Amino acid sequence: MTVVVWTFALVTACIHVLVFVWESFLITRPAVYSRIFAISAADVPAIRLWAFGVGFYNLFLALGLIAGVSLWIGGWVDVGRALVGYLCAILFLSGVVLLVADRMGLGRRRGSGVGGALSQGIPPLIALIAMVFT
Repeated sequence: MTVVVWTFALVTACIHVLVFVWESFLITRPAVYSRIFAISAADVPAIRLWAFGVGFYNLFLALGLIAGVSLWIGGWVDVGRALVGYLCAILFLSGVVLLVADRMGLGRRRGSGVGGALSQGIPPLIALIAMVFT
């Protein structure tokens, strides 16, 4: 089960690196702001600073997961496991927050953010469940 934890922790990290690139560097591209984030062109200048900062937040979370898995694999099991577990818990709960925000219709019509919430929350949840069995 340890390999399942590592795999889903790293999948979570990859998702967050991708989101980092979208938010911090590609947010001004129509394919990103309109299709991925459902933001109008008129709103992009207003959210650009926010998106840049949040993008780096996502990068730092991803790097923490990569460090945790690396430490765990490298023999620092307790430290790596604690880091992976803590970050996966944060990211799972962040997915729950996104789902609640979607249900409340915050920022866009209800239901349009479910995919993002599930992408945020399911991989770290799988890692956490697998951790119970390791």
